[in-house]
Amino acid sequence: MRKQIIPSIIILILAIVIAVGSQTFLSPCVHEDGSFATCHWAGQALLGLGCVLGVLGALALCVKRARPGVFLSALPVCILGILTPGTLIDLCRMSAMHCRMVMQPAMIILFSAALLCALTGAILSMRK
Repeated sequence: MRKQIIPSIIILILAIVIAVGSQTFLSPCVHEDGSFATCHWAGQALLGLGCVLGVLGALALCVKRARPGVFLSALPVCILGILTPGTLIDLCRMSAMHCRMVMQPAMIILFSAALLCALTGAILSMRK
């Protein structure tokens, strides 16, 4: 029982870091004139994916019978999170920009960790 709860807690914590980080310390580039670059929209998409992942983590924590399905449904969310910055939504062209140096690698690492936790949780919850 406890082995199945730990991945959902880790996913919930990672989702909070992703959602809050995409708007604060891991945010895309900030322009002085208030305009948005394309990386702004990547940050907004990552905020949404982090919120969805948080809901799935909380659901996996609360609903025991649906836990394998919840963990499996978190897999495509994590894959979308890995692919969003730079692949699905373009980032700034200069490699020295904050979105390329900080946001993209951090989000790839956080969503990859959530992907591993979701896989582990799915395997543990399917095993009797």
